[in-house]
Amino acid sequence: MADTQKPGFTEMSCKQLMRLIGTPDCPVIIDVCIPEDVAENLYRIPTSVSCSHKDITAMIPALQGQSVVVVCQKGKKLSHGTAAVLRSHGIAAEVLAGGILAWLATDYPRIPLEALTGTDLWVTRHRPKIDRIACPWLIRRFIAPDARVLFVPPAEVALVAEKFDAMAFDVPDVKFTHSDGQCTFDAMLDHFGLRTPALDRLSRVIRAADTDDTSVPEAAGLLALSVGLSRQYKDDQAQLEAALPLYDALYRWARDGQDETHDWPYQ
Repeated sequence: MADTQKPGFTEMSCKQLMRLIGTPDCPVIIDVCIPEDVAENLYRIPTSVSCSHKDITAMIPALQGQSVVVVCQKGKKLSHGTAAVLRSHGIAAEVLAGGILAWLATDYPRIPLEALTGTDLWVTRHRPKIDRIACPWLIRRFIAPDARVLFVPPAEVALVAEKFDAMAFDVPDVKFTHSDGQCTFDAMLDHFGLRTPALDRLSRVIRAADTDDTSVPEAAGLLALSVGLSRQYKDDQAQLEAALPLYDALYRWARDGQDETHDWPYQ
C-alpha cells in the first residue's frame, strides 16, 4: 500500500523516512510506543530503538548533534511531546506522521520484535572478504546501528559466541549462514523481514561475488574491491569501517541507479 500520510509541521512521512533508512544520513529513530500498543503491533521500524517517553531525557547526551524521528502508535501526543522535549534541548527532532500504524499500512519493511533479541553483539571469522562485510553493513544500516562485530579465528567463533553472549554468523551450523545456494546476507534478509526490491538486487550481487557466480556482472567488481580491501588492511575493524561506504554506494546503485550507464560522449 502506498504511503498517503501527509506530514505536517515538524513531521516526516513514511516515504521520506524510508528514503533515509539504509543510508548514512538515517536519523536516530526512537519508538516511544507504550507496552499496550506494542502488544497490538509486534514490529519495529528498521534501526529504531525503544524508549519510554518518560525516560527520553536520559538519551539526550547521546543524541547531541544528531537528527531524530520519534514514533508512537498514531503519531500524536506521545511522539509530538517527546520530539518537543528533545527540541527544547537543542536536538533536531521530528515525528513520523501517522506513527507505526501508518508504517505498517505500507509495504515498507518491518522487523518482528522477536527477531531483535541479541542483535547488539555479533561474532564471525576473521579476515573478512564479502559476506562478513556485507552482513555487518546490513546490521548497522537496517537492524542495530550501534551493533559491534567481533572477528576471531574460525575455531574460536562458537566458543566466543557462547562466552560473550554474541550472535555467530557466516560459519557452519548457525542460524545465519549459507544454505540452499543462498548466502548469509540472504539469511539475514529473510530472518529480519528486510526483503525489498533494492536489498534483493543487492543480495544477488553479494551472493554471486561470495559464491563465484559469474552470471552477475557487478559481482566481479565487488569481488575485486573486497579482495583489495582485505589486502590493504590488517586490522579487520579498520577494514570494516573502510568498506561501509562501498556498500552504501552499492545500496544506492541497487535502489536508484541500476539503469544508468556511462560511455565516452565524444565520438
